[in-house]
Amino acid sequence: MRYVSRWSLVCAALFTCGILHAQTRAPGSAQDYPARPVRVLVPYTPGGITDVVTRITALELGKSFGQTFVVDNRPGANSILAVDMVSKATPDGYTLGTVIAAHAANQTLYSKLPYDSVKSFEQVSLIGTAPLIVCATNSLAANSVKDLVELAKARPGQLTFASSGIGAAAHLTTELLMSTTGIKMVHVPYKGTAPALQDLMGGQINVMMDTPSSMLPHVRAGKIKALGMASEKRVAVAPEIPTLIESGVPVVGGTWVGLLAPAGTPKPVVDKLSREVAVAVRRPEIKERFVQLGIEPVGNTPAEFTQFLKDEVAKWAKVIKTANVKIDN
Repeated sequence: MRYVSRWSLVCAALFTCGILHAQTRAPGSAQDYPARPVRVLVPYTPGGITDVVTRITALELGKSFGQTFVVDNRPGANSILAVDMVSKATPDGYTLGTVIAAHAANQTLYSKLPYDSVKSFEQVSLIGTAPLIVCATNSLAANSVKDLVELAKARPGQLTFASSGIGAAAHLTTELLMSTTGIKMVHVPYKGTAPALQDLMGGQINVMMDTPSSMLPHVRAGKIKALGMASEKRVAVAPEIPTLIESGVPVVGGTWVGLLAPAGTPKPVVDKLSREVAVAVRRPEIKERFVQLGIEPVGNTPAEFTQFLKDEVAKWAKVIKTANVKIDN
């Protein structure tokens, strides 16, 4: 009887240890994460800056974790399609998504988003930021942002500016430029950067903002001219281009790439991902690749990225309301 009692105690102890061991390896723990491939949804087509930055980061995460991070491009609806898929995915760390500045602007642009741009997600890390560069067609009588402002004031409502679409960072930053300087140009939205650039080079459009990776090759080929960079300081990839601030226009604007997970994803998993993103973007070879793309590597904490995103939502909400930007819902 005493033997049975002792055996029962042993079994009970083993059972308890088993439970505790299982709890340490539960989904809320990052100990075994990731145990299988991770899908990273990109809300844009392959080849663009969001896709390239995502693929570079995903490859580095795969090396760090010893698992494949599969990039899945799901373009559509101004990024809403893919982002909604992330918001509705199982919150276990195996479905992630990358977003850009449009994600913050969409919160105000659309009256009926299927998710909340902040609350529906766990913000993992801000991967990097990219300022926008102001460029003009070669025939425009302006060689600086100061010249552009003076010309636009002399010809109110006559100059045109292109963007990759309504509500894109390029569109909203140009609206911010106009409201700050008191000028008025006519917006011509395109379905993407490529067709807008073609018309800028062809002289059908006067001005356009976009990322250095999109614009600088054409600037250096002499097909368009750079007027200024919407950054706080000159960027390493084009140190010869002055900032808008240097031209007397206190405007800073750009896009960025950040990594999200569905709301409810265990904090240990989110923290583990965040740490590895920070390690990845600080590797010298990755940092150099980002710099050549006009991207400033960041790799911050979930709390820092959350605050950054909230600030972006507020910033672009003000611009959208001031400029009365409308988009079809």
